[in-house]
Amino acid sequence: MNPALEKSVSRTTTLPHRVHNFGAGPSTLPLPVLKRIQEEMLDFAGLGASVIEVSHRSSEFMRMAGETREHLRRLMNVPASHSILFAHGGGHMQFSAVPLNLLGLKPSRKALYVDTGNFALRAIEDAGRQGYIRTIASGRNSDYDRIPELNPQDLDPDACYLHITTNNTAMGTRWNTWPDSGNIPLVGDMTSDILSRHVDVNRFGLIYASAQKNVGIAGAAVVIVRKDLLGHALPDTPNLLNYQQLDEDNSLTNTVPTFTIYVMKLLLEWLEEQGGLEAMEAANERKAKLLYDVLDRSAYYRAYVQPAHRSTMNVTFTLPDNTRLERFLAEAHRNGLYALKGHSFRGGVRASIYNAMTEAGVRALADFMTEFERRNG
Repeated sequence: MNPALEKSVSRTTTLPHRVHNFGAGPSTLPLPVLKRIQEEMLDFAGLGASVIEVSHRSSEFMRMAGETREHLRRLMNVPASHSILFAHGGGHMQFSAVPLNLLGLKPSRKALYVDTGNFALRAIEDAGRQGYIRTIASGRNSDYDRIPELNPQDLDPDACYLHITTNNTAMGTRWNTWPDSGNIPLVGDMTSDILSRHVDVNRFGLIYASAQKNVGIAGAAVVIVRKDLLGHALPDTPNLLNYQQLDEDNSLTNTVPTFTIYVMKLLLEWLEEQGGLEAMEAANERKAKLLYDVLDRSAYYRAYVQPAHRSTMNVTFTLPDNTRLERFLAEAHRNGLYALKGHSFRGGVRASIYNAMTEAGVRALADFMTEFERRNG
């Protein structure tokens, strides 16, 4: 810290009580990242000012943003054929940005979508304002307990892109194998599983993810887009939603969410220190297994998702009735197990166990579930 500032920080900070935070987003952050934010808040890059006070066009911030991009490129093995952009507005804004940028690829202005639940439906709704959107598969008939099968004959070669939601936060399902879209660019909303497992980025024309789950805090989205898909935006696309404009401006078309990008850098550094995505994927499989083992041997809890389609990020289940569900949620909260209430689209219980959720936290939930069933089953 700048010596001139040390004198103004006389109060000794102590770590407050920390719950096990199972929130779906904004979600838990690693304790080392939170501590580093605390340590550097008053002095970013030796400037004697915090990162939320300095210009997004300062050399110090631009260098930090570039390092953030390189950390992400290295962790995900993003090829040179793809650009990495920082965009405003989180995942929901990309529901509109994707069709605005890609429906100009062909005169048809057609796009294909797969309906796997709440957020996929929202993406379909927003895209429908820009062109002709066709839902080629849906999990609605099975109450979204699995990823629906695609019929290859439904892959219209005249479509501009095929959109999937790779992990479904509200439902608790995920794609374990990517559809073969042929020459149709594959678009993946990876908001809730980016950086949780290895992904062959070459399979995708475009990947986007809101930051507040596995990439940092709310306020921005990461967009990874194949460069040949740039420059086809519809004429009425606003500059801040235009991927080519963001690429040309190095994502600095206007004032970016500076603090979000700073936290993103710290989190990506932490991920590399943990051993990268290979180590993180193995840890996530272990954590998820702790909860699914409880569900699979229980006659009391009911898992929502078929085993072959289960997410390692969002574990969803319910109890025999609403009375016991509410009791479960209240007791869990009192025991330091925070934010377990399911999404309103699904209900029940949802444990979001993103990268930063510790194995100890997941084990505490598994033990609580076992004891709760013993007392109430």
